[in-house]
Amino acid sequence: MLVEGQPFKTIWANADLGCIHIIDQTLLPHRFEIRQLNHLEEVVSAITQMQVRGAPLIGAAAAYGICLALDENPSNPSLVRAMERLGRTRPTAVNLQWALDRMRSAVWPVPEAGRAKAAYLEAGKICEEDVRTCRSIGQFGLDIIRKLHRRQPDRPVNILTHCNAGWLATIDWGTATSPIYHAQIEEIPVHVWVDETRPRNQGASLTCFELDQQHIPHTLVVDNAGGHLMQQGRVDMVITGTDRTARNGDVANKIGTYLKALAAKDNGIPFYVALPSSTIDWNCANGTEIPIEHRSTTEITHLSGIDSSGSLEQIRVSPLRSLAENPAFDITPAALVAGLITERGPVAPNETALSRMFPEFNPHA
Repeated sequence: MLVEGQPFKTIWANADLGCIHIIDQTLLPHRFEIRQLNHLEEVVSAITQMQVRGAPLIGAAAAYGICLALDENPSNPSLVRAMERLGRTRPTAVNLQWALDRMRSAVWPVPEAGRAKAAYLEAGKICEEDVRTCRSIGQFGLDIIRKLHRRQPDRPVNILTHCNAGWLATIDWGTATSPIYHAQIEEIPVHVWVDETRPRNQGASLTCFELDQQHIPHTLVVDNAGGHLMQQGRVDMVITGTDRTARNGDVANKIGTYLKALAAKDNGIPFYVALPSSTIDWNCANGTEIPIEHRSTTEITHLSGIDSSGSLEQIRVSPLRSLAENPAFDITPAALVAGLITERGPVAPNETALSRMFPEFNPHA
């Protein structure tokens, strides 16, 4: 996608120099900076500190973390250690372990002298496949937007989204935003209501940044405004991403997603979840089994922003003795989900339908 008119992906490698490059998402939207990562621990830090975030991108970054580890030491103990270090960074996003398992399968049989090369090839494949997958999700999601537009062709389709499931969360296109970008290409008028998405404000800082760069009309709202907008008939559909989907169709996404789904159900508005099949955890029977990441409480006791001099600053907003708790995700039950939009098409959020669409993946079928 575009940044100041120039196309970018979120991560890319230079195997000859033994490094990868990422967009530092903690600085957006105020600064656009590319970071070069040269060592495994730098990738671990980038994932933990959310310089890279979003389930598909986390998986890709972890794959390249394996590459950097094998550049330095291609032994079996080095590979095992790298997988353990990366596997502990973000517990909710299932793409992380999926990518690590895939990298292990690709490089373990290879002699040590050829492991780093094999790792870069596999990590590159993961990224290329993600681009194709997200493009396909967008094309299937476009069908839904197209039908909504035909009902009321005299006005834009109003879409509410939560958190950032855009190209910044993937390699390109995004999941929840991909249908929106495809609608723009088809010249279907759309308007996006963007939840600020506290506490890290990924909607305000990342989704708004993306949509602005793509010249897509959008309006930033506080997280709790969604239900009000739905009651007023100003939302036609809700679409979000997910970091992990249980095989029964329950989805884990950024905290606050569950409340949007409840409001959508109450107002008869379809609530869709866009996801690549790699985000389905076939070993997870339902949402109660999904681990919920708890992050630093400073994310809710403090606010970050840019001051009048252009410096990034952090200020405390709560009393020093007030306790805080910061769950990063919540679970939206399948019963609240109108449909899952995958790279193979829309599918009902239940195990039977998912197994029919992806019969090769479900070990419980």
